[in-house]
Amino acid sequence: MAFMPAPGYQPSYNPTLPYNREIPGGLRSGMSIYIQGVASDHMKRFYVNFVLGGTPGCDVAFHFNPRFDGWDKVVFNTMQGGRWGSEERKRSMPFKKGAPFEMVIMVMDEHYKVVVNGSPFYEYGHRVPIQMVTHLQVDGDLELHSINFLGGGPDPGQIPVTIPAYPGPGTTQTKPPYELPTMEGPPIFNPPVPYWGRMQSGLTARKTIVIKGMVNQRASSIVINFKEADSENVALHINPRVSEGVVVRNTFMDGKWGKEERTISFNPFTQGQYFDLSVRCGHDRFKVFANGQHLFDYTHRFSDFHKVNMVEIKGDLSLSYVQI
Repeated sequence: MAFMPAPGYQPSYNPTLPYNREIPGGLRSGMSIYIQGVASDHMKRFYVNFVLGGTPGCDVAFHFNPRFDGWDKVVFNTMQGGRWGSEERKRSMPFKKGAPFEMVIMVMDEHYKVVVNGSPFYEYGHRVPIQMVTHLQVDGDLELHSINFLGGGPDPGQIPVTIPAYPGPGTTQTKPPYELPTMEGPPIFNPPVPYWGRMQSGLTARKTIVIKGMVNQRASSIVINFKEADSENVALHINPRVSEGVVVRNTFMDGKWGKEERTISFNPFTQGQYFDLSVRCGHDRFKVFANGQHLFDYTHRFSDFHKVNMVEIKGDLSLSYVQI
């Protein structure tokens, strides 16, 4: 089963270094680049560059460069015409050697806004028009887990090439065998826990909900519910019981729980680790992916899943990104 990201959510998982790829749809105001990784135990420095072309020596619109050199700091700069401009520095280090991190670079009208591990870190004013930026580069003493381009258009390279052609007239098939997922609203960064999000049009086939966060260091349990806002009914209850190492799924309907399901291909919910969950509603089941890999399917037990109009998230976690 192929993972098909929704338009506006273009992830790349476990990319190799050096990373040098085109930004889907080009860079523009309102986009965000979300990077998860682990700093090397012996990290000296790494960089994230927004560049004008993907070739060596090209100009750099935004250079983000943490340096562990005895005077730990992060350096910011721009290269134009092959020459670096005036450096901006912040003598504060938001990264720890050997520790996982997540950073979001938000593209604003007047500046780049950098958020690290949920905390605002720096704003860097534009010296080069963002429309000229074409590629993202990352390299140095780190391990990349994921890079997500948020708010851009669909990237043809992200759509599986194995989608069969839609048959012509005269066939018995009435719709394509695969349908691209959809999303309803804009992303919310760093929402508080517990979190409640309303789906104004209810749950529909092809709708995708993305949840990114971090499991607390001493986590015991997490709950993610897809439910009816005006009742106690829960169509899909996802319950990572971190202390037990299992992920329980169930449905609560007519005042009682149904039969639990526990089988998964792997467990992404471990203490102190980030996760990236994508829940897609199909015509007959939920299809759930974690960190770009298929986690489980859950057959609909509600006769009318369109009545589901709320996402509830609570428990031992922090949230960095939710889009419903």
